[in-house]
Amino acid sequence: MLSKRIIPCLDVRDGLLTKGIKFQENIDLGDPVAAAKRYYEEGADEIVFYDITASAEGRGIFLDVVENVAKSIFIPFSVGGGLSSVAQMRDVLLAGAEKVSINSSAVRDPKLISQGAEAFGSQAVVLGLDAKKVPVTELIPSGYEVVINGGRVPTGKDALAWAVLAEKLGAGEICLNSIDADGTKDGYELNITKMIAQNVRIPVIASGGAGKPEHLYDALSQGQASAALIASIVHYNQYAMRELKEFLRAKGLPVRIV
Repeated sequence: MLSKRIIPCLDVRDGLLTKGIKFQENIDLGDPVAAAKRYYEEGADEIVFYDITASAEGRGIFLDVVENVAKSIFIPFSVGGGLSSVAQMRDVLLAGAEKVSINSSAVRDPKLISQGAEAFGSQAVVLGLDAKKVPVTELIPSGYEVVINGGRVPTGKDALAWAVLAEKLGAGEICLNSIDADGTKDGYELNITKMIAQNVRIPVIASGGAGKPEHLYDALSQGQASAALIASIVHYNQYAMRELKEFLRAKGLPVRIV
């Protein structure tokens, strides 16, 4: 079995690390470059960087921050936020990222997934998928709707169907974020995580809701995710990276411990 990955997520607003609940009421937490370096040194498997207002503001990512993070760490580094063209993806990869994460722009133009995979390889293209629980309908049979622009805009698209299509288009990984669970620290949304993981062959990263080590274990076992994204529990120093990984190893999950 492949090692399960633990991935700190750096949400960045106006160049600062920030964290909210359900994509709202964000609190600034300081320097994302320093945070990335700390998590790398503590044994994170990867780092994810999201410029959380780039898409809504219709601008590109702050490449200087990306460059500074990339210089500080030596693990895979994924960057997303407002990327709407192959040229912008290239800029981010040249700034030092190994992967690009596309979300709202891919919903608007699914060909962007194929274009990115063709230009850089599927391994470099991550689909960011923000899902919100809604009543089951004919259009949304999974009961989870894709939302875009930082959770602000519903799309009418079924989250499971979109994940399956994204894999066919060339996405190499899916980062699934539950809008309902984000920042709550009440646990990941296991139902949609498992649903998508069982219906695609590419890795699924569970995101949104981690509050204690048991939540990571649930996402990686019951939810069948390949990786777990974390934020609040490390940003607020509730748990150290090694502590989380030692818990998972004790529960029988393969993890890399530095």
